[in-house]
Amino acid sequence: MRLGTWSSRFGVAAIAGLLGAAAPAIGVPAASVVASTVNHAPFIGISHDNSVNWSGYAASGAKGSFTSVSASWVQPAGTCTSKSTYSAFWVGLDGDTSQTVEQDGSEVDCSGGSPIYYAWWEMYPGPSINFKNPVKPGDHFTASVTASGTTFTLNISDATQGWTRTVTKTSSAKKSSAEVIAEAPCCTAAGNILPLTDFGTVDFTAAMANGSPIGNSDPTKINMVAGNQGGTVGVSSDKTSALSGGTSFSDVWKSN
Repeated sequence: MRLGTWSSRFGVAAIAGLLGAAAPAIGVPAASVVASTVNHAPFIGISHDNSVNWSGYAASGAKGSFTSVSASWVQPAGTCTSKSTYSAFWVGLDGDTSQTVEQDGSEVDCSGGSPIYYAWWEMYPGPSINFKNPVKPGDHFTASVTASGTTFTLNISDATQGWTRTVTKTSSAKKSSAEVIAEAPCCTAAGNILPLTDFGTVDFTAAMANGSPIGNSDPTKINMVAGNQGGTVGVSSDKTSALSGGTSFSDVWKSN
C-alpha cells in the first residue's frame, strides 16, 4: 500500500513484527514451503509516483474494482558484493490504497557475496512464505492473483524449471488495486527497507488487470527513488519504463 505522506498507518514496530512464521499454504505440501526472513511491505511513497521500495505499475479504483492481476517475467541475475541485498518481483491485489496485499513472485537476495533465488507468496500483513522449488536466473515466470468473494487464489509457475504452485486463502481484503512490481523488501531490525540487489533489468510482459491490459486501467507508473535502505540513504533505486502495448515494461536498477 502507499505510505509516504500516508506513513502514519504503520509504525516501525508494526512492520518489523511481521517477520514471524506462518502456517503452510492451503493445497501446498508443508515440505514445499518455508517461512521467509523478509516481507514484501506496503508502498512507502515520497509522492504519488515515487517510492523508496516499489517500482512498476499500480492501478487503483473503487472498492471491489479489481479481482485479478497477472504478468510474466524472466528472473534476472543478481550481481552481489559482500553486502546483503534483496530484490523481489511480483504481482498483487490491494496495497496501493489499502492495508492488505495479496501477492506472489520471485526474488534474488545476496548473502556472503552469492545470489540466492527463490519464489514466494504473501497475504500481507501476514508473513512471506517461500517455496522450496528451484529458481535460477533466466527462468520464465508467470504469476497471478485472483479473487472470488473472500477467496483469493495465488498461482505462480516457473516454465523453465517445470513447476507450478497454487495457494488458496480467505481474506476480507478490499480488492481496491492491482499491481505489477519490482521491490526492495522489508525490513531491518530498525524497520528500514532492505538494500536493493543489483538485478540489472527485469522485463515484465503480459501485465493484465481484470483480464485486460493493465494499461486500460489508467495505472500509476512508480519509480523507486533513493531513500533509506538498510539505514543508509541513497543506496540504490530503479526506473520504470513506459508501457508498451499496455502490457509490457521494464525496471532498470541503478546505483546512487
